[in-house]
Amino acid sequence: MSEPEILQGRKPDAWHLKPPFDFRILVLCALAVCCLGYSAQRLDLGRLFSDVGAFFMASAGLKESSSIGEGISGLSGGMFPPVFDERTPVEYVDDLEARLARPFAHLETTATDQTSLDPGTLEIVTRQIETQVLVEPLGYLFLVLLKMLETVEIAIWATLFAVVASLPLSVLCARNYAPHLAIYAAARTFVSFLRSVPELISALFLVLAFGFGAIPGIVALALHSIGFLAKFFAEDIESADVRPQEAIAVTGAGPLAVLRLAVLPQVLPSFTALTLYILDRNVRMATVIGLVGAGGIGQELKGRFDMFQYDRVATLLLVIFLTVLLLDFLAARIRRVLL
Repeated sequence: MSEPEILQGRKPDAWHLKPPFDFRILVLCALAVCCLGYSAQRLDLGRLFSDVGAFFMASAGLKESSSIGEGISGLSGGMFPPVFDERTPVEYVDDLEARLARPFAHLETTATDQTSLDPGTLEIVTRQIETQVLVEPLGYLFLVLLKMLETVEIAIWATLFAVVASLPLSVLCARNYAPHLAIYAAARTFVSFLRSVPELISALFLVLAFGFGAIPGIVALALHSIGFLAKFFAEDIESADVRPQEAIAVTGAGPLAVLRLAVLPQVLPSFTALTLYILDRNVRMATVIGLVGAGGIGQELKGRFDMFQYDRVATLLLVIFLTVLLLDFLAARIRRVLL
């Protein structure tokens, strides 16, 4: 009992702990569970749990095999060991002398079994055919690294274009700096549209417009990145501390001067972190849009996968993983330096 209540001779109100869940919350949870149950039935999630359970039982020796285990074993058997060399039959090499001059390149003679029908005896016979091939021990790895370099270049250019376009667009998307409410609504709608179109879909249309190569990949990633960066930049501008802005505004500075002197120093660390995240994301997405012909390592990955050359797919995935890991390390170093 507080001192004023004691002096006035009144009893304090009884204290009650508010229940964490009221009836409305329980009803909403029950509806959510019903909707999720119906969705799980439509999507056949029961098969997911049964297949995963069979996989763990097979791994523990309680079951002979499982569909997941058979698929993983078949894929892993073809992926390992990864292939780093390039072996090309001599008849398919145009510049043989130039390629033989490369480090460690040499010729080998391999014998392969060829089965055919003998027209005289009408029997299936197997003959050994010797083929001379050009062996470049690290030839395929060099090719993959060049494709990965193109992928990183696509991501860098897309991120650069997105940042340049997002900086002025974010000002129009910020409610406290947009010149007019109609401009604010139009800018927000445009940014939402860019964000709603996946890169893979826009890359499909851009490949038809620009043709195969890196250009449609750059444009597709840049458009989608603008949708994200402009939104996040605008939210940072809106949430910036108003006290420095008011202090500079009372000196007679205009909105652009206030934005440059009071807002930009506050949001610059966040802008840097968001840009580095988008760059990392664009590197990963550049490998995906390459599947539709938008340049980069994705085209090579799709081609090797379609030809069931899983050992070369393993090489591609290994290079992609190491590249993303390296970029993450570099981004962390840049954050420590700038922030």
